[in-house]
Amino acid sequence: MAPAPVAVSPLIKFGRYSALLLGIAYGSRHHKSLQKKEDGILARKEQAKAVEEKKKVAAEAATSEGSIFD
Repeated sequence: MAPAPVAVSPLIKFGRYSALLLGIAYGSRHHKSLQKKEDGILARKEQAKAVEEKKKVAAEAATSEGSIFD
């Protein structure tokens, strides 16, 4: 038979749950800060992609206008 469980001190229980809740709060806050950074990176990538597309279209238009075989 297993020995009877030992009663855990309320101070220890409080410490455990406090650490758990503080860890969850910290993780949530850290995730939000990382998400803001990632959103900024994605926005810059989308802007760069749009600029690149405009350059590509302009280059294609310039090469198609200058062709003597059309």
